[in-house]
Amino acid sequence: MQTRPLGTTGPRVSALGLGCMGMSALYGEADRAESIATIHAALESGVTLLDTGDFYAMGHNEMLIGEALRSAPAARREQALTSVKFGALRDPDGGWSGYDGRPAAVKNFAAYSLQRLGVDHIDVYRIARADPDVPIEETVGAIAELVEAGHVRHIGLSEVGADTIRRAAATATVSDLQIEYSLISRGIEDEVLPTTRELGIGITAYGVLSRGLISGHFTPDRQLAPTDFRSMSPRFQGDNLRHNLGLVEALRKVAEQKGVSVAQIAIAWVLSRGEDIVPLVGARTRERLAEALGALDVTLDADDLAAIEAAVPDGAAAGDRYPQAQMSHLGTER
Repeated sequence: MQTRPLGTTGPRVSALGLGCMGMSALYGEADRAESIATIHAALESGVTLLDTGDFYAMGHNEMLIGEALRSAPAARREQALTSVKFGALRDPDGGWSGYDGRPAAVKNFAAYSLQRLGVDHIDVYRIARADPDVPIEETVGAIAELVEAGHVRHIGLSEVGADTIRRAAATATVSDLQIEYSLISRGIEDEVLPTTRELGIGITAYGVLSRGLISGHFTPDRQLAPTDFRSMSPRFQGDNLRHNLGLVEALRKVAEQKGVSVAQIAIAWVLSRGEDIVPLVGARTRERLAEALGALDVTLDADDLAAIEAAVPDGAAAGDRYPQAQMSHLGTER
């Protein structure tokens, strides 16, 4: 397994990370036994970075990862690095009610995450979205205190813009920014990516397959459960979906010429954008994990990249990546 650095101050991690959210929430039902088997398979394949959030199914995802780590061979368990997002507030009905970045809340969230994961430290800790009522300096300062105490190894950020990144980095050493980045979500290229590269901050890219939209497996007649995030996502609605799946078919032709799958070429494209970018793959099954890992064997030359760009030009996707009410919390607009 290839490795990449999480910025100039963070650890080296596997070239692909495993995003575990879909094993618990937001994308319909998931099989617990298959989820744990998939985490084990990822570790066995050399994947080291496991990403979660304490609010994914209200702690369920952290407990799932904790169970997978406890039942993994010791050598694989010891290589695992945890990336945890915190701060999103939920209610008993599963609703969302804002973000809490107060220093006392940061430490409270961390205490619960350590217990649920069954670990003595979190490798990368980050607020899921900046709390508009709490200066980022205060939130990051609280994480820095957790680092000093040994409960956290590295400070991360998630879905923030260039100005917030600079303010956070002026407060304490920030190793990594988690943010959406894919062929059809390229907004970080304008300001965010130049800023992180200037400051030596790595990128953990989530949504590299745009929640399955550009995986090559999503069909226009697929029925989504009301609890599935995609049932509310603008890119999966009506004419937007038809347009976006047309882009996928154009990409499929490029992939077929390379002898790879659509998902593999989409992941390989993100891998090609720089050594400072680590794609997260949201595989929920061992089959999908194996397909994603195959992207590591795909080499894209200049002609391949030009063909991909022609098939899926920057800005070609129809619809925002989140419902409008959530767009104000994001670091980029596309």
